[in-house]
Amino acid sequence: MKVSDILRVKGNTLYTITPDEPLAEAANTMADKDIGSLVVMEHGDLVGMLTFREVIVAIVGNGGQVGGTLVRKAMDDHPVTCTLETDLDEIRRIMLERHARYMPVMDKRMLMGVISFYDVAKAVVDSQNFENKMLKAYIRDWPAEDESS
Repeated sequence: MKVSDILRVKGNTLYTITPDEPLAEAANTMADKDIGSLVVMEHGDLVGMLTFREVIVAIVGNGGQVGGTLVRKAMDDHPVTCTLETDLDEIRRIMLERHARYMPVMDKRMLMGVISFYDVAKAVVDSQNFENKMLKAYIRDWPAEDESS
């Protein structure tokens, strides 16, 4: 299974923000949309990733206040990315190694979507459920052995 398969099922709704917007606005967007990340874009290019983890770290670092902090100061400016052709097993390995819960999907310099650890886990479970269903159907339809053999 490839990243393109996950995005096809998930859909392609993207939420972005610019690096010079207030962190408070980003946090409000994440809360309103019930999402865990925003892709940070500047002049059409991916420049960072903002997740609830970065928001919390910024708030704690600012004495429990968001204050006037900008997204640029809080964002991960070197997010790990993947392509539409990246294999699901590779994505799982990368996400576990890098502790990445969200990963932008790129096609050259164009943002195609974002996959989350949840999306990956769901794809694995759905794939296993389908395989189990097929195996059970195969076993149920197993031809009876000829008694003369």
